[in-house]
Amino acid sequence: MFIVPLVLISFGIAFGPSKHDRDRVVVIRNESSPVSIAVANDYMKRRGVQNVVTIKTQDSATSADRETVSYKQFQDDIEPALRAFLKTHSGIDFIVTTKGVPLRIADAPGLGLNNGRVSLDSFVAALDYNVGLKSAVLKFEDSGFKGSAYANRYWDTDTPFSHAKYGGYLVTRLDGYTQEDAIALTTRALEAEKHLPAGTVLLDSCPDFGFDDTEKQPLPIFGLPKNPGQDPPLADVEYKVYNADMRKAADSLKHLNVPVELDETPKFIGDAADLMGYCSWGSNDRHYDEQAYHRLKFAPGAVCETAVSTSARTMLHTSGGQSMIADLISQGVTGAKGYSDEPLLIAVASPSVLFDHYTRGYTLAESYFAASRFVGWEDIVLGDPLCRPYPVRKRLAKQP
Repeated sequence: MFIVPLVLISFGIAFGPSKHDRDRVVVIRNESSPVSIAVANDYMKRRGVQNVVTIKTQDSATSADRETVSYKQFQDDIEPALRAFLKTHSGIDFIVTTKGVPLRIADAPGLGLNNGRVSLDSFVAALDYNVGLKSAVLKFEDSGFKGSAYANRYWDTDTPFSHAKYGGYLVTRLDGYTQEDAIALTTRALEAEKHLPAGTVLLDSCPDFGFDDTEKQPLPIFGLPKNPGQDPPLADVEYKVYNADMRKAADSLKHLNVPVELDETPKFIGDAADLMGYCSWGSNDRHYDEQAYHRLKFAPGAVCETAVSTSARTMLHTSGGQSMIADLISQGVTGAKGYSDEPLLIAVASPSVLFDHYTRGYTLAESYFAASRFVGWEDIVLGDPLCRPYPVRKRLAKQP
């Protein structure tokens, strides 16, 4: 492992969102859910956001079976109000869902896994993605999992996001096991913008999986079909690719003088505090230690990703199964990405893109979406989309 100190040289320092940024956000609150109303109102008050879409649908904060809606329910309860608002507000780039708004759609047509299971947030992110700008529909098939998603036009782009330029929306969620956890995401984002981050980014690889060529990372949107719908479905990538992407992330952060610890030992790392970033295989690590996972603690502004298939399958307390990103929220994370159902490894956020963008002053939402290859899939991004604790900096030239 190696650790480097933090020495930031900025180009045009800018911390946190501007008043204009707040006008680019709309919040979705579910009037059937007291938790949703409380979380939405808290966020709007403290961020100064005035745009809101109020829906009425089942309260996903009350039970796991209410976290999933049918496509008809989505069409009846959610889509009309959102579309009506967007039709008269052309400047919206960010959409915030709140605890109490369902996590997934069971039978979305044309997108999602197997029978159309797709995260509600990612489905909303791809609204009208097939209108105007071109974007290929990619088909996946691996280990019995089949599905379709759009190739993300914002993937690995080094420019700020706008709906007008890229289409779609950047959708993030204020959620967690409890109302307090969901509200804490806003608290931490605001706290992080008060001072320059100093915590370490921990990248915990699993050497058992091997390492691909670091220089090839991040891999592009794999085998983008020249003839979407006619070419063979895309297969998943080997695990060694994700390990190599962690190495690339460490190299990038070292180059930017951001404190980073890259662990390439078999041990699953725990007992780390005040982390500003975290990436691991979670419970897919062959040496996973659940107690070590729960001993990770984070500084305000910290973002994380784990290569875990169903890490956002629920936002309620559960037992068994794979590791949960909601645990990391309760342990202090400010931003996280998880998956409502099997995404395949190719859909997990690229750590090299995520941490490079975030530590160069992109917003939390821009950083996660730039690092994600698909929309209209299983992705769920948690956190305040406007969170931006680092100063804006140019991408530095590659060192010889």
